[in-house]
Amino acid sequence: MSRVALVTGGTRGIGRGIAKAFAAAGYTVAVCGRKPPEQDDGFLFVAGDVRDAEQVDLIIRTVVEKLGRLDVVVNNAGGAPPANAATVSPRFHESILKLNLMAPLHVAQRANAVMQTQDTGGVVVNIASVSGLRPSPGTAAYGAAKAGLISLTRSLAVEWAPKVRVVAVTPGLIATEQADLHYPDMAAVVATVPAARLGTPADVGNACVWLASEAASYASGTNLVLEGGGERPAFLTAQEKA
Repeated sequence: MSRVALVTGGTRGIGRGIAKAFAAAGYTVAVCGRKPPEQDDGFLFVAGDVRDAEQVDLIIRTVVEKLGRLDVVVNNAGGAPPANAATVSPRFHESILKLNLMAPLHVAQRANAVMQTQDTGGVVVNIASVSGLRPSPGTAAYGAAKAGLISLTRSLAVEWAPKVRVVAVTPGLIATEQADLHYPDMAAVVATVPAARLGTPADVGNACVWLASEAASYASGTNLVLEGGGERPAFLTAQEKA
């Protein structure tokens, strides 16, 4: 029987890249989201909002009923629009924390309940962000949520071992369909990355596939930072301009 992977928010952007990477690796893939995908990649689509714990139950149950098992869950759904932390409403902050921290916890919890009953266990992959490792001005609540997700990854890895591994992938700057909205001056942004390019959804997907594989079977509680060498320090940029 083919291994089964579920990617939350897997209908577009980074999530779609992750889903395609698992399909290329031989997995049967399910994706979930609030809206059906615009393009049919042949994945099982389950409609649902991961911010709602009851809908999470339905998503996990539907995947297992239709595909027979659940080997990998990738907590990819997330994001946040720019906002001024000093003036934005408490409800806004709560919604960002709910989507980027509480929702992955609920999905992981429900997936773990299934994986613990399987002979081969399973793997939970949390998609974090470099915003959780450095200051995140303009998206403060998002950065805090992602920092919490990295911490959560380490705690769950201890609680659910040895049957279920829990790992994180922390992408840096990634080129998606909406990258231009976030990075209007693309050339200037690329210039800050030592790899001289932005990451791609496929880069993130390949990292997730590796972490979920037997080749990474000793990796648990691990956070794989995927940022093309990071961001060039300001003092180097100043030296180059001098």
